[in-house]
Amino acid sequence: MLCSRCGLCCHKTEMMLSKTDIELLESKGHNKKAFLRFDRKGYAKLRNRKGHCVFYDADKSACQVYVDRPQGCHIYPVIQSEEEGIIVDGLCPMNTTVTGVEMTAKGKEVIRLLKTIDREAKERIRACKSS
Repeated sequence: MLCSRCGLCCHKTEMMLSKTDIELLESKGHNKKAFLRFDRKGYAKLRNRKGHCVFYDADKSACQVYVDRPQGCHIYPVIQSEEEGIIVDGLCPMNTTVTGVEMTAKGKEVIRLLKTIDREAKERIRACKSS
């Protein structure tokens, strides 16, 4: 799978983060208040700045944390569509470069990641209700 560095996937991102993603970014010196937000359902998401992910440098068309990017970013453009299941995102201009083998492997990663993120969001909501 190839990347054109167009930044379309980084525009107005709704990328969800796992605890592992958050911990990795923090361990690399990033302040979670600068990159993290929580929605009302307890999901951790990347913040946007100037219409892009906080880590996307629009001038250079590059991710500032590419090596340590969140797992969802690593898996992209394979995503889960509520209507269609596991698909390759049509938004990505490089979507035709995803092979069948990559689609299968990354599809399994998407499902595993979403289960983890769902569990973590439910735990956050429970913790807030009990405190």
